[in-house]
Amino acid sequence: MSQQLDFTVGALLDDVAARFPDHEALVYVERGLRYSYREFNERCREVAKGLLALGIKKGDHLSIWAYNVPEWVVLQFATAKIGAVLVTVNTNYKSAELEYILKQSDSNTLFLVQSFKDTDYVATLNEVVPELAASTPGALKSAKLPFLKNVVFLGEGERPGMLGFEKLVQLGKTVPDAALAEVEASLDKHDVINMQYTSGTTGFPKGVMLTHFNVVNNGFNIGECMRFTEKDRLCIPVPFFHCFGCVLGVMACVTHGSTMVPVEVFDPLKVLTAIEQERCTAVHGVPTMFIAELEHPEFSRFDLSSLRTGIMAGSNCPIEVMRRVIRDMHASEITIAYGQTESSPVITQTRTDDPIELKVATVGRVLPNVELKIVDIETGAALPPGKQGELCTRGYLVMKGYYKMPDETAKAIDAEGWLHTGDLAVMDENGYCKITGRIKNMIIRGGENIYPREIEEFLYTHPKISDVQVYGVPDRKWGEQVMAAVVLKKGVELDEEEVREFCRGKIANYKIPRYVRFVESYPMTASGKIQKFKLREMAIRELQLAGEGA
Repeated sequence: MSQQLDFTVGALLDDVAARFPDHEALVYVERGLRYSYREFNERCREVAKGLLALGIKKGDHLSIWAYNVPEWVVLQFATAKIGAVLVTVNTNYKSAELEYILKQSDSNTLFLVQSFKDTDYVATLNEVVPELAASTPGALKSAKLPFLKNVVFLGEGERPGMLGFEKLVQLGKTVPDAALAEVEASLDKHDVINMQYTSGTTGFPKGVMLTHFNVVNNGFNIGECMRFTEKDRLCIPVPFFHCFGCVLGVMACVTHGSTMVPVEVFDPLKVLTAIEQERCTAVHGVPTMFIAELEHPEFSRFDLSSLRTGIMAGSNCPIEVMRRVIRDMHASEITIAYGQTESSPVITQTRTDDPIELKVATVGRVLPNVELKIVDIETGAALPPGKQGELCTRGYLVMKGYYKMPDETAKAIDAEGWLHTGDLAVMDENGYCKITGRIKNMIIRGGENIYPREIEEFLYTHPKISDVQVYGVPDRKWGEQVMAAVVLKKGVELDEEEVREFCRGKIANYKIPRYVRFVESYPMTASGKIQKFKLREMAIRELQLAGEGA
């Protein structure tokens, strides 16, 4: 058993800043911004006092809608120092989704940037809250969002009805240090301080409530699996609004006094530049990010020899990509992590010295101080190694619950405290787990249970196939049919019949894809998870299967 940390998020930063005051905490290559841990802690304290001056209290909900700007990381700690709950809003959301999150979360404050990709955030917010432009900053009265009082703009210049971020910092100068200390002393490590909305693969997004204890300890154990110390420097190109950024990235660093080197918006060239310039020892990403870096035309001109480790997560990694990350990026100790937001988020992780076979075939073994079991889907009985069932976990990492959704919480966490992930898995005798599919993704064709992952693994062996996603589509006769969306390797051709011919005699006939379509890419969540439900919806439209039942 490794140690457990009893800090709140704010106290953790105080502790690290006292131990490594002059060590670099946060570096933004493009901005030329560098904070030592002492400076970073001071900045977080200034903003925390600004929030107090604004009237924010312990337990209040504050939303942030922004890509990886410096204010994001500062707010992660500033809000935690006063016990406010930071609600992270997906950067890809549009007006209806923004309205849903702000309303469902009861947020009284929203922090936002001007825009992201094709969305003007300020215009979008004004559409949702038409009263904003004419209101006095801090005194917003919205008909649709009665809780929302403050909007704080992250960026240069003024915006109607909004308070500028630097004005907030100025407000904090009126608050004595003793007032902040008093609030910090009143906090409990089991208080909720973070709320993330699950990538609604089914139904409406649910607000996952995470505590200081959840994220501090998960971050610590993630860092331990990578053997982080204060000498490590992590390039973080994954979004902060998702656990991959704010826990596997930020908390894994801060718990070890390591240096954070964020990339504001993913761009393979910027990642390679940051790694080289800052001599990063670690980098995070989903497989598609690593592929984009490796395939960048200028890849070979970068010196990545400082790299050692990092995390690849979000979806399974083809072995060829893993080989290149280890060989060409020098990340010989790269790790694979698996989990979900509800487990804050990592449940299992490979270790730095695991062989490559375990890094591509499994998602590692359970983190320290965490319990894991595989259970029979029908009976709930624990299964022995080698048997497929649902992966369940218990321990410090399990969320407090879904915000204002007690029934959904009860479905996810049973009476004995086990979180049911909804993922199908097999564990070997050494505790290494292989994720074999989602219970919900299971295809039932003529009474036969078909696990898409099994067919995907088989189709990966085809020399012309780069990537494949298998899912069920409705069928009047069989209930469901198997469909495969295939990404081909560059410069090759393949047709539907060749794919089916490749399967014949090698996998059961009922598993052979009835439909095959060739695609350039897949619809994804911002955290890099492929959205099979969208592939299914597209197929139903294209193949006109809407009247086929299921």
